Amino acid sequence: MYKCKYPHLFSPIVLGNTLFRNRLFASPTGYQNVNGDGYLNEGAAAYYERKAMGGAASVATCEGIVDGEFGKGGDGHISLDSTFIDRNLSSVANAIKSYGAVASLELAHAGMYANRALSFFGAVSTGVAYGPVERELDGRLIRAMDDEMIERTINKYAQGAALAKRCGFGMVTVHAGHGWMLHQFLSPLTNTRSDKWGGPDIENRARLTVSVCEAIRKAVGPGFPIEIRISGSECYDGGYDISEGVAIAKQLDGKVDLIHVSSGNHEVEEVFAVTHPSMFLEDGCNVKYAAEIKKHVKTPVATIGALGDPELMEEIIASNKADVVEAARALLADPDFPNKVRAGREDETRRCMRCLSCFSSELTYGEPYCAINPESGRELEMRYDVPPAIKKKVLVAGGGVGGMQAALTCASRGHEVILCEKSGRLGGVLRCEEGVYFKKNLEFYLNQQAAAIGKTAIDLRLNTAVTPELAADIGPDVLIAALGSSSLTPNIPGLDGPNVMSAEEAYISADKLGSSVVILGAGLVGVELGLHLIEKGKSVKIIEMLDHISDGGNFLHILGLKVEIKKRGLEIEFNTKAKEITASGVICVSNGKEKTVSADNVICAVGRTPVREEALALRFCAPEFYMLGDCVSSRNITAATSEAFMIARNIGRF
Repeated sequence: MYKCKYPHLFSPIVLGNTLFRNRLFASPTGYQNVNGDGYLNEGAAAYYERKAMGGAASVATCEGIVDGEFGKGGDGHISLDSTFIDRNLSSVANAIKSYGAVASLELAHAGMYANRALSFFGAVSTGVAYGPVERELDGRLIRAMDDEMIERTINKYAQGAALAKRCGFGMVTVHAGHGWMLHQFLSPLTNTRSDKWGGPDIENRARLTVSVCEAIRKAVGPGFPIEIRISGSECYDGGYDISEGVAIAKQLDGKVDLIHVSSGNHEVEEVFAVTHPSMFLEDGCNVKYAAEIKKHVKTPVATIGALGDPELMEEIIASNKADVVEAARALLADPDFPNKVRAGREDETRRCMRCLSCFSSELTYGEPYCAINPESGRELEMRYDVPPAIKKKVLVAGGGVGGMQAALTCASRGHEVILCEKSGRLGGVLRCEEGVYFKKNLEFYLNQQAAAIGKTAIDLRLNTAVTPELAADIGPDVLIAALGSSSLTPNIPGLDGPNVMSAEEAYISADKLGSSVVILGAGLVGVELGLHLIEKGKSVKIIEMLDHISDGGNFLHILGLKVEIKKRGLEIEFNTKAKEITASGVICVSNGKEKTVSADNVICAVGRTPVREEALALRFCAPEFYMLGDCVSSRNITAATSEAFMIARNIGRF
């Protein structure tokens, strides 16, 4: 008999009358790629289906706005009271159910944050929004919900839940956290009413949420699971703490089937990276809120936040800190995570780096592109196999992130693959970040990719630079250049001094640096390096020509960086240009005035430049030639893996 390593995590649980096959749920994640008409496109069903295919016990959807007129928080939201939305939702529910998972529809209302510069069914928004109390917000007057609007809202939730059941969903998830409308009523900060719907009394502030749950129960009947998400703590100065979270949970005890405990408020920037834990926070950083609430209620409790370690998940269930663990980004990085872990193949799982590329790209492009899973955002295309490949000899030049992914994908398609890396190790420039505590999952990923290559028939040649002569000797049908980039060297006098080094060198030799360091450049590389060096006990100051941190296309990761910058006291001087580097520091110009910033070492982190000439020298070394990643232009991990996967996947079509 098979002995499961994680028996608690993979034991079933019954909520209501429904059996869930394990304790690992896919929490709500948005799918914002609507067609401009308020409806989900065909990709939505494929996106959620993929998580069910991977073994999650339940798969929750994006925000289903219960009141399309007064509840939409963004143009990408779908409204559950839209005509024929049931066709849309039924396809999603059926896709999830097809793989044995329970489909859950999230029910939400933006409250006072609704209708901010939105259009509604093609018409210009009136900007009307309702909240617990009348107030000024975003230049608008937010109206206080009267009894009639409250009754309308309760009915809208009930109607949304009935719709979910009718469309084939097996559960609903009521969003009452993160700053959504129900949270606005639960919080003493935003609900200062003096009637039965608010004020200092938690029973009054919870009355709307409880009434919503009771109305949903009437609409869906007994036995149909109702999950409710709350913020166990608001996690910022002035916000409520876990004691208030416990009081809220007590009001909901017995009214729902699962209390899903998260944290924070999406409208408060300083806690965004707590609600969606950044890479700087420890694994399971928000479990403590669920664990405390579980001590005070009889209703099963779910926890979420930085959960991607199966041993931690098992311990949470085994020690009774929670009954269910939920994951969002972890199942974007690897939707097969549940099945792999259950089968004892946890070392093969991709571990989410918590870089927030997925969330940033979803809000920017409408698709949640994961940095290390090139299939994310392309689930619809991945439903269908490409034709069998015509076998070819493929030479991949460069063993960094892009090169490794290209080689693995080509090998999986049946090609003969030769992978050459000029250094003695796979992983490229990112290997310099080994040992950086908040990059542990990046290190795991690089090691995992390298190990995967070792398990294939790929002809790996380390310490081998690809030259036209070598390519001619190999005679490939296809050559993929993934040569990466090199440190950009600006024209600053003194940059060649003995006290100056690149960011890559600084990571490798951090212990050899002096006590004070100046970093040139406040991009992601410079800021993350600065935080790392502070951890090493260095005094760090960053000089930046611009007036802001450059996010590299991942604007949500910046929110986590800002928290760490403040917490660790990292100094950044914006609008400041380095004029000259001396033995004692950097001569700078700021606001037309010259000054010297003293430092033992100066680190240049102003960017990288593509290794284009070497790559282009290989362009006629094979009938087919492709360039990808940093040797084309500066890329992030998301772009490099995506390009490598898609280019390699289509080799052999002719």
